[in-house]
Amino acid sequence: MYRKNSHSAFVLVATLAAALLFSANARSDEPVKIRAGWVVTPASLIPILFAKKGLSKHEGKSYDFEPVFVGASPPMITGLAAGDLEIAALGFSSFPFAVQNAGLSDLRIIADETQNGYPGYATTLYMVLKNSPFKSAEDLKDKTLAVNALGAGVDIGMRAFLLKHGMQYQRDYNLVEVPFPSMKAMLMDGKVSLITGAVPFMYDPELQANARTLFTLTDALGGTELSFWTMRAGFIAKHRAAVVDLLEDTVRAYRWYADPANHDEAVDIVARQTKLPREKLDAWVFTAKDNYRDPNGVPDLAELQRNIDAEKQLGFIKTDLEVAKYADLSLVKEADQRLK
Repeated sequence: MYRKNSHSAFVLVATLAAALLFSANARSDEPVKIRAGWVVTPASLIPILFAKKGLSKHEGKSYDFEPVFVGASPPMITGLAAGDLEIAALGFSSFPFAVQNAGLSDLRIIADETQNGYPGYATTLYMVLKNSPFKSAEDLKDKTLAVNALGAGVDIGMRAFLLKHGMQYQRDYNLVEVPFPSMKAMLMDGKVSLITGAVPFMYDPELQANARTLFTLTDALGGTELSFWTMRAGFIAKHRAAVVDLLEDTVRAYRWYADPANHDEAVDIVARQTKLPREKLDAWVFTAKDNYRDPNGVPDLAELQRNIDAEKQLGFIKTDLEVAKYADLSLVKEADQRLK
């Protein structure tokens, strides 16, 4: 009787163990969910990255990709910290805050998104009225200038340029926050003396007819890393193969969107996503009038370091940040190798 019960118990335990092992293997074979935060398109391609069928060879196999609209960098940092996002598209102005203020010391830069001021491509313009008396930075003394948000990249660029000319915020000039779509009206109504002209708003025909460029973001900071993908080191270590698969598909998509042969179809995709008429997009999106996207998805870490050093000089961050310690470009470089 003892032997019979022992044998039955052994069979039951073995059956349960096999079932649990099968279940675990089934779960391990399921695609890894990767949620990616984005703010605005087409600056970020995240919501349309795989709108063209055939670009995402690995999606639904090793990973599932979920674009998540966030709207600004601070809540994106919160999402990373809370585990609600796997990828946050941050810029040079927000990345130090994630590391130093939010305590995300395990944050890693894994891929590029957009760069401003790359030779031959667009750069942000700081514009005054054509008939204004302003010919130099010094002429802006005691004037009110417009940025989209205090502490944003274009704000840091403006302050850096004016500081080179001996001009300090609050002592020599004032700043107001104005959304990019409202910049033109503020300038033309005389409510501010200088505005920030970013892609695509700086291409507005009425603005171009009535305003001129006093200086550019490139004049201020050289090139700038506007946006790059970040991910926490623990997730990378656990799901490295899936992340490399995603980056392979991402680089393939970057190249497809940048190919002039695909321009019309790419513009149609952006028009559907943004609900803008394609004629408002066709002349600049995915051309040299747009921000630059590295075809290999590799960010310029030396450029990013210069940007963050300027941020510290202006007092936005208190301590130095060594960019190379927070980058893992091995994943995107492995992805690139697969596409050669």
